[in-house]
Amino acid sequence: MSKKTFNPIRAIVDAMKVEPNPNKPMISLSLGDPTVFGNLPTDDEVTQAVKEALDSGNYNGYAPSVGYQSCRQVVAAYYSCPEAPLEAQDVILTSGCSQAIELALAVLANPGQNILVPRPGFSLYKTLAFSMGIEVKFYNLLPEKSWEIDLKHLESLVDEKTACLIVNNPSNPCGSVFSKSHLQKILAVASRQCVPILADEIYGDMVFAECKYEPIATLSTNVPILSCGGLAKRWLVPGWRMGWILVNDRRDIFGNEIRDGLVRLTQRILGPCTIVQGALEHIIHRTPPEFYHNTLSFLKSNADLCYTALSAVSGLQPVRPSGAMYLMVGIEMEHFPKFENDVEFTEQLISEQSVFCLPASCFEYPNFFRVVLTVPEEMMVEACSRIQDFCERHYQGNEGAQDLECDK
Repeated sequence: MSKKTFNPIRAIVDAMKVEPNPNKPMISLSLGDPTVFGNLPTDDEVTQAVKEALDSGNYNGYAPSVGYQSCRQVVAAYYSCPEAPLEAQDVILTSGCSQAIELALAVLANPGQNILVPRPGFSLYKTLAFSMGIEVKFYNLLPEKSWEIDLKHLESLVDEKTACLIVNNPSNPCGSVFSKSHLQKILAVASRQCVPILADEIYGDMVFAECKYEPIATLSTNVPILSCGGLAKRWLVPGWRMGWILVNDRRDIFGNEIRDGLVRLTQRILGPCTIVQGALEHIIHRTPPEFYHNTLSFLKSNADLCYTALSAVSGLQPVRPSGAMYLMVGIEMEHFPKFENDVEFTEQLISEQSVFCLPASCFEYPNFFRVVLTVPEEMMVEACSRIQDFCERHYQGNEGAQDLECDK
């Protein structure tokens, strides 16, 4: 398995042999960890919950591999609704959302089968699938439609070996949020093709004020869905490694096979941290609404700032996000003839301006780069200014491009 494990981000980033400009402090807009700069701490209620769980002495031993029953009930009650009812037995607690995705993939797909994955999309899907001997088929997202799925392309990829469809909403790396009507169209494709859905909803409810987040399971009448989420992003504690799988299967299409399979798979590492489990009820019920509001207000402000600044830069085409923590920027490569691709563009941006953005080749989508929106506002302003300076230095308009053609 280790020889089949490949991380596209690590492969590209580790190959970047470039040093930042020593005269400019480094600004990293690359890492999707909201805690890096210390400007987005979790709420005091969240940390107090963990302190109380630790001091209680009740959570020092092994828990059931699927999580404490009481904690599963807390998560079930929090997410249950008439359209998608949940009970404790429908919840599997995991070591972060990444393990939730790993377990969901492992239970839905066998070696030799294929899964449908968004492009651009989170690189972990490919990493996990390849290590399990599962083929990945990429379906396109459309930047001109705020990263909606190309539904015709998606449906054309389905064959008899298709095991599941991954839907990431809100999106990493796009920051997009699907409308209710678009989610219904996705469900219609899955229903016609009899393909279950793995919903990566780790950024669930992290949407800006003008949008509404719809968990896809609440709209499904017959498509079975494994929804993956966790504390990492909404509560700003990715290092605490608390995730979950919600089994939404109103027609009992999965039967016992999927639930039993998930239970067996959890026994490989015996579940997530017991202390965080012990704090879970307190975290979910006592985190004040203003904490969520303040986090989203900050992200929205940075998103607007970044989008406005980079929209004014010749040669760049940012796509306005609606949630999560990211913004994607298109590069009109024909106006930057010095660079072969987005990787060279972002390498030189580090070298000259000490600004690090991930090239979107990391997400199977060349000629874009991703900006993380969690940095302090003053750093975002400075980073956008440096990106503008960089582009102004290297941009060549149509006349310059024609001159280059004539010189050849």
